[in-house]
Amino acid sequence: MTLIIIASILLAVIAAAYLIMTVYPAFGRRAGKQERTRNLRSAQYSNGKFAYPQTADLSGEKAGSSGFSILRDFIKGNPNSRPAEPLQPQPLLPSSIGQGRDTRVTWFGHSAVLLEMDGLTLFLDPMLGHAPSPFPFIGGRRYSKQLPLEAALLPQLDAVLLSHDHYDHLDYGTIRQLKDKARLFIVPLGVGAHLRRWGVAADKIREQDWGDSLSYEGITFTCAPARHFSGRSLLDRNTTLWCSWIIQGEKTKVFFSGDSGYGPHFAEIGRMHGPFDLTLMECGQYDPRWADIHMLPEQTVEAHIDVQGGLLIPIHWGAFTLSMHDWTDPAERVSAAAALRGVRLATPRIGETVTAGAAGYPVLPWWR
Repeated sequence: MTLIIIASILLAVIAAAYLIMTVYPAFGRRAGKQERTRNLRSAQYSNGKFAYPQTADLSGEKAGSSGFSILRDFIKGNPNSRPAEPLQPQPLLPSSIGQGRDTRVTWFGHSAVLLEMDGLTLFLDPMLGHAPSPFPFIGGRRYSKQLPLEAALLPQLDAVLLSHDHYDHLDYGTIRQLKDKARLFIVPLGVGAHLRRWGVAADKIREQDWGDSLSYEGITFTCAPARHFSGRSLLDRNTTLWCSWIIQGEKTKVFFSGDSGYGPHFAEIGRMHGPFDLTLMECGQYDPRWADIHMLPEQTVEAHIDVQGGLLIPIHWGAFTLSMHDWTDPAERVSAAAALRGVRLATPRIGETVTAGAAGYPVLPWWR
């Protein structure tokens, strides 16, 4: 009888979890039959899953450790993994956006970047929520209480670009706020299903495979490889694609890495599409135990050199704690590595705008 009760409880828990992941909108939606048929045409898709050509190691074995050691370290915590006091972003005025045709970058923290190019306003991975979680009230809170500019005050956006569907890049609440502000959503394969569930009109969504290019209002967006993975629940691991983006304007070219471990794809991107005036390169939330999916800061600089980048702006830090390193560690290590390799590095505050090709750019170590 006891075994029957235990089995019944376990079945009830599993059924409840499945129901929550199916009904709760923040988890998104799996691709349908028509979309899965389309995915079969992708060289990255096999047996119902997407994959990087060199399999990413998620186990921690490369560092001679295990999943237990990762769990232990997360439980132990690090008192320096977030700022002692909330960060104060530099305010961004709505009237300052969309002025002129210069290429300008405004970092909103983590990987969220407002990119102005050739008179267009683009938002890359606009995660503007309070926490990277399907249940924001239990997730790690953002380091700042305010954003440079709240989503409701943003002007009309010409396009939103997404690199993949993880919560720290694709946020349900943010998309709900931007779905009527953006003219176009440019995303990797499979991510459109999430957006359609959240109310984005299907005719505004463009799904791309690695190597696909889309021209829009004079700017060309090319979907490029990244070494990562995807998924928003226990049921959808790697059923959507992840990517980096090459953004080619009239006079400038920008590389946006998305999330990626270091790999040969960076050198290939450099050979095929470089050089770049500006790179927005992942630098944060890393650990040697999962270096296959998140670069270490020294690898960030190496990847920038590989793609033949000009000015490097490190992203994927400064907003959330998703690893065990000190929150300032990404900035300190990438600064040292860039100086050693002779790489030009900009370190803007959250909300501070960087203009491509300008004589000067932010270099102060504001995090100290």
